[in-house]
Amino acid sequence: MTFDVRYLHLSPFCFEIRTDISKVTANLQQIYADLLSTTPGIPDYYLTLSSGSGLRKYVRPQARFLADQQEPFKPIDIDNGFALLEWGMNWCIATSEMRFVIVHAAVLAKDGKAVLFPAPPGSGKSTLTAWLAFNGWRLLSDEMALLIPGTNQVVPFVRPICLKNQSIDLARQWFPQGRFSTIAKNTHKGDVVHLSPPVQSWQQHTEPAEVVAIVFPKYQKAQPLQVTALNQAQAFMALAENAFNFSLAGSQGFHTIVQLVEHCQNYEVTYTEVAELAEFLQQDVLPYAQP
Repeated sequence: MTFDVRYLHLSPFCFEIRTDISKVTANLQQIYADLLSTTPGIPDYYLTLSSGSGLRKYVRPQARFLADQQEPFKPIDIDNGFALLEWGMNWCIATSEMRFVIVHAAVLAKDGKAVLFPAPPGSGKSTLTAWLAFNGWRLLSDEMALLIPGTNQVVPFVRPICLKNQSIDLARQWFPQGRFSTIAKNTHKGDVVHLSPPVQSWQQHTEPAEVVAIVFPKYQKAQPLQVTALNQAQAFMALAENAFNFSLAGSQGFHTIVQLVEHCQNYEVTYTEVAELAEFLQQDVLPYAQP
């Protein structure tokens, strides 16, 4: 069994990725390009995507994900191996990283000011993220906000945007020149594709930003834009529910979340048109925020 070994430098982390699945290697190159290297680094995480052995290599072949010799997920169809790798990287950071207070949220910035978009599955968060990233906003993360404890600073963890089901065709129409992964079909999230963000986001993948607003988005078809300002208690409870390591971070995590909601504008927004939501952010949020 021959493994391709690559080092993926995604500031502030480095991943060593070993795989014998050609489609995984091709997707890594398509999505990450210049951030991949064959030169050994000092990895934070050692990841393996393998096609298994024995009969499983030939009969309904599967992909297996291992992180530092742990196998946190069940094997899945080998054609979906790249999606499994992306989910595995998220798992590594969400379960192991203690340098940051981590919130399940997209993070985008404009004019040096960052907005957090915490949201549960089905809220349209990734579709919104993709539209903003390709329309003048800098993507810091599609999945998790890495907050420096005791500050409003968020560290970028630039990754591809995970799009699901109907959002895939929509994104292909919006961004015909985008770099898309192959489609992972019939996963537990449905059909999934990963979209590489614009060059600007990769170029600034080491530059932190100051969070000035927290927006909880919810997509709702055929509804006018509805904006509800949240008080600090409401924002704190909603944000704490989306924190991965809030309890583990203890008082430091608590005070970081408190400080964040105290210094940010906090909103719940129901929307249909992403352009309308973007207009609200640019006209009614960012001009009044102090980075």
